[in-house]
Formats: sequence, C-alpha cells, structure tokens
Amino acid sequence: MITRTRIAPSPTGYMHIGTLRTVMFDYYLARQTGGQFIVRIEDTDQARLVEGAVESLLNTFKKLDLDYDEGPVLLADGTLGEKGDVGPYTQSKRLDLYRPYADRLLADGNAYVCFCTSERLVEMRAAQVAAKQNPKYDRRCAGLSLDEVKKRQAAGEKFVIRMRIPEGESKFIDAIRGEISFNNADVDDQVIIKSDGFASYHLAVVVDDYLMKISHVLRGEEWISSTPKQIILHDMLGLPMPVYAHVPLILNPDKTKLSKRKGDVSVESYLAKGYLPAALINFISTLGYNPKADQEIYERAELTELFDLSKVSRAGAVMNIEKLDWMNHQYLMKLPAADLILAVQPFTTLDLASPVLQRALIIERERVSRLTEFADKLGAYVELGGYDPAILVWKKSSKEDALEQLQNISTVISQLPADTFVDISLLEAAVKEYISSNALQNGNVLWPLRIALSGLEKSASPYELLWALGQEESLRRVQLAFESLS
Repeated sequence: MITRTRIAPSPTGYMHIGTLRTVMFDYYLARQTGGQFIVRIEDTDQARLVEGAVESLLNTFKKLDLDYDEGPVLLADGTLGEKGDVGPYTQSKRLDLYRPYADRLLADGNAYVCFCTSERLVEMRAAQVAAKQNPKYDRRCAGLSLDEVKKRQAAGEKFVIRMRIPEGESKFIDAIRGEISFNNADVDDQVIIKSDGFASYHLAVVVDDYLMKISHVLRGEEWISSTPKQIILHDMLGLPMPVYAHVPLILNPDKTKLSKRKGDVSVESYLAKGYLPAALINFISTLGYNPKADQEIYERAELTELFDLSKVSRAGAVMNIEKLDWMNHQYLMKLPAADLILAVQPFTTLDLASPVLQRALIIERERVSRLTEFADKLGAYVELGGYDPAILVWKKSSKEDALEQLQNISTVISQLPADTFVDISLLEAAVKEYISSNALQNGNVLWPLRIALSGLEKSASPYELLWALGQEESLRRVQLAFESLS
C-alpha cells in the first residue's frame, strides 16, 4: 500500500519537539512505500496566527535536511511558493472548497445554523459546570425553521453552522492504541463554519485529508478527543476515513507534559544549543520507540526501513537530555573533519581556517556533547590567559623540580624531528621514552608540561596539545611557563 501522510501545523510559532517526532514518523511511513509526505498549513484560526511562523517552519525543515513532496516552499527571494498538484496547501486559501460540504450537511439535516452569541454561550457553559454537567451546546437553535433562519440572516445577525451529532457510538482502530470508542452523547455539536465564514478545524481537516488523499493521520494524543467529531463527519459526508494513529506525549523528567515553563520545547532551541540535526532526529525518532532492543544509533535510511507504527509505545516518553547529550557526542565523534568545522563555525567567532584550531577541534570533540561547548575549549589554543604558578607544580613535586622538568622537556621537544608532530602517538612515544630512560615519574614531567601547553588545570593530554599546537608554539608556551614559575 502506498501511503500519503501529512503534517499539518498551525502557524503559531516554532516547531515543537513533539511535532518533530510526528514529522519523522510521517516521513518514515511515506518513504517506506514510495509514498508522499505532505506539509499543510492549518490557519483557519486567524486570531492565533504568528507572523513569520510558516517561514520559520520551512527553515526548520531545511536545517534538518528534511524533504517533503508537496506543500509550501520558501523561494530564493524569501517569499512563499508551493509544490504539488492538489494545492494550495494553506487552509485560508482553500475556503471555497469547504462551504459546499457544509451546505451538504445542512441540506441533509446533519448541521444547523446557530445564532447564539458568545455571551450566551459563556453563561450556558458556566451554568453547566456549576451543575456538574458535561459542558456542551444545548441545541437552542437546532429546531429553528428554515424561514426563521433566512429572516435572521437577512437581518444581519451573526451566525455559525454546527454539526448535529447523532445518537449512538463512534469508534475507530488507532494504529498505536487499538480500538477506541466514544459515546456520542458526550460529543458537542461542533462549529464547522465560524461567524467569519472560515471553516473550523474539524471540517477543514476532514475535507483536506479527503481531497489530498491522505491515507494515514499521525498526531499527538491530545487530539484523540477530536477524533469522534471527524469520524462522524466522514460518515455524514460519505468520505473514506484515513488510518488514525495518536502518538504519546513527550514528558518532562517529573512525568508532566513537556512545556515552556519547565524547559525548551522548540526544535530551533535544541539546534541553537548545539545539537546536530542528525543526532536530534535519531534521538527524537527513538523516543518511546526503538526498532531494535540492542541499538541506539541509526542512519535515517535505516530508521525508514525499520519503522513500524505498531511498535510505538502507548506510554509517554521522557525527554532525557543526558541521553540526547550522549547521542550528540556519538555523532560529533563520527563527523568528518571538514563537516565538523562547518558545524562548529556558527558557534564561535574564531576563524576555524587556522590549522591549530582544526587540530584542536579533533582533540576537543572527545570532551564535548554540544557544539556550543567548543567555544570555551578553543580559546586556550589561540591565546594563553596567563599561568597560575601554583597549578604548574604537581602535587607530589616541588617548584624546583617543576622548573627542571620544564627546562629538560623543552630540550626534548626542540630536538624532535618535524615529522614526529604529524601523529599524536609518535609524540606520546617520544615523551614516554624520555621519561622511562631517565627513570622519571610520569606526573613530575607530564603535569607541568600539560599546564604549560594549555594554561588550564583541566585540559587535553600533553601529547594531544603538542600535536595541535605544533613544535614552535609548544616551545614558546613551555618557555613562558618556565619564566612565570622562576
């Protein structure tokens, strides 16, 4: 079966990290069968629109190197265009498509015109809550005659169109959760055409999914309660129903819903913190789902091939930042040197064309989890911040011994052939040979040497520092350390 999946965000801000997980599940499902993955903008709630949100969404797709087959695109001049044959892909540009379906519902008695004011609805719901009743429309307007409706419309009264929920039960098979059923008596007569003429979410989504031939609808579990309204609309309109799958929530460590109050929720914020797109996608794709019990790191093609919707956990998944950091480190370690330079450059003002800094990147990626951490690490390779004489002396040694060791190791470094500096292991072997042949303690030699090269109490090994800095700069730093201690 060839699938057509879609992600249909409202343009109200940045992409939520939970939305990214649904995006990836949509993507894998479509790509498995050679189907299509579609982006559709659901902007019928005009009061909540945020300027630039669509552009932000599409930029996020670009940063994540995520391709889609149909939907809005950012053109070279920064304006929005579209690709695909069943567009437009923004609901506010599709308004003429929805009204005929609402009219059909009216004609069949499956919908009715409602003139109730917002003030009356607020009072009605407050009274229902006070009486411990399920708040829902009381159908005051459901019995209006056609003549009265026309008269009030002609008089200019504002109105909405509501679907008339039938008696009985609505049920569907959720691809993740199995059979879910609802008593229709608990379902409100949903507004399907608002007073401004815009279709509501429920009508628009049903019509769009039908016209765009969507086979699978994946969305967050918070949308489960809206599904019976859409099932009923499919039945009233005689439209085929897609497969629904409601993805569990992503949770904070305390098992509460992931929210801005307790941490970052946008994809952009994670990218800005220095997570690689590939690592973030790997992490979020295996949050609450893992195709193999003994594997954590996956290529995108592998995740696509192995994806199985039925294996997605029904339980909420905790946003484990420690695991994300670990995973990002694994990806940093695998990056080719040229790609590492490109990834780090936006996070530092230093010029990474420098051979010293390029070697420093290779060394320091062993000790970082995020791209943002490189900036502090690289500074010491460019300029020493001065020496604290106290830390130049190893705890089991003395100032006099440290001076002697610095002076002697400087001689050793100066006599090393230039080709020794092309390989960390060659430098390590040379320094260790000097230590063993002179019956010295490692700490007496390596501690002051490492501090001299880095200026820091905690740093890379002296062998790595010698390789990164090179012979000339290494000698200069050892001499500066000697003078500061003298």
